[in-house]
Amino acid sequence: MTVPYSPEDREKVVAKLPVPLRRELKVRAAELGIDIQEAVTEGVTAWLDLQDHAAVDTSGGSSFSTYLPAGLYEKLKGACKPRKISYNQGMAQSIRSWLDAHPSPRPTPPRTTGARRLVFGNQKGGVGKTSVSAGVAQALAETGKRTLLIDFDPQGHLTRQLGYEMLDIESPSLAKHMLADAEGDLQALLVPIKGGDFEDCLWLLPACKDAFLLDAKLATTRAVRIKETALERVLAGLEQEFEFIVVDCPPSLGYTMDTALYYGRTREGEEPGQSGIVIPVQAEDTSGDAYDMLAEQMDDLCEDLKVEIQTLGFVVNLYDARNGYIATSSLESWQSMDEPVLGIVPELKEQREAVRRKEPLLAYEPDCEQANVLRSIARRFQG
Repeated sequence: MTVPYSPEDREKVVAKLPVPLRRELKVRAAELGIDIQEAVTEGVTAWLDLQDHAAVDTSGGSSFSTYLPAGLYEKLKGACKPRKISYNQGMAQSIRSWLDAHPSPRPTPPRTTGARRLVFGNQKGGVGKTSVSAGVAQALAETGKRTLLIDFDPQGHLTRQLGYEMLDIESPSLAKHMLADAEGDLQALLVPIKGGDFEDCLWLLPACKDAFLLDAKLATTRAVRIKETALERVLAGLEQEFEFIVVDCPPSLGYTMDTALYYGRTREGEEPGQSGIVIPVQAEDTSGDAYDMLAEQMDDLCEDLKVEIQTLGFVVNLYDARNGYIATSSLESWQSMDEPVLGIVPELKEQREAVRRKEPLLAYEPDCEQANVLRSIARRFQG
């Protein structure tokens, strides 16, 4: 078949699709490791040649947008007219036919080591740990993975950026549980994050106003090895409830960070690459200096405790090639490292707008370039 459109040039198209169909598409694309826009392109291309077209219930549809090769959407609309169906119905049928032709792969065996643990850390502030960890967690949950997002930074930026209140200083909190100063179930502190296609699969453990005391109290505790194991001890009861636990770390190299690094170590019976640390950086020199210090801390911790902490990769955040040689040469330096660059998140307004509105990015602007990069990063953790 000769395609009457350009596969190189793409244009944004918008349709109204029911939420269940959108979710199924995102889950299936993630399972098969392909971009959503490629899945929709394949579906529309195949639908144009189909003779039988089963109707799809599109009631309660909401906005869905993607990028198709230039001219393909016009071809779809042209085919809808003689079939006497709406453009939204044509798009829904195309996606449904793609899903039917690409069944879900065989489910993986049950995990025996609990949730996979992704620790986002860098002692340098301002590199975007919060936005990257939150975005990846949303992208994981969007594909149906039950995901817990933990605000482990005393400043509580993650909690506030998502529109939630920090826990009161007198209330039970993660820090109090880590110091054995709280009773009750830690799960009672979790709040569901609403909005977007990740709803019902994403929860937040908010920060508390007392978290700034954690580092000092860990430093003075006399309990054997509590400095390193405190976080793991209190989260153990939650691990079977989630498939991923994402930790947004503080910009420091103190004892609190030690507990997060230890939590992300490769456990006995766990395959390499399942859990570890993800390091958000920027394309400039100070991020490199900060990484050197973090790497030294990780090496010391591994040697002292005889454990392995795997660096899963870097995320180059807030990238703008218009900054010239400093940005481009720094990006090349990150790309030359032994660990992979998992993604390059551009410096665009959508993330700042989402923060300003106190909304998750993948709910506020789910089809922006930043959101799609974060989805591509999340797919790398789902193998």
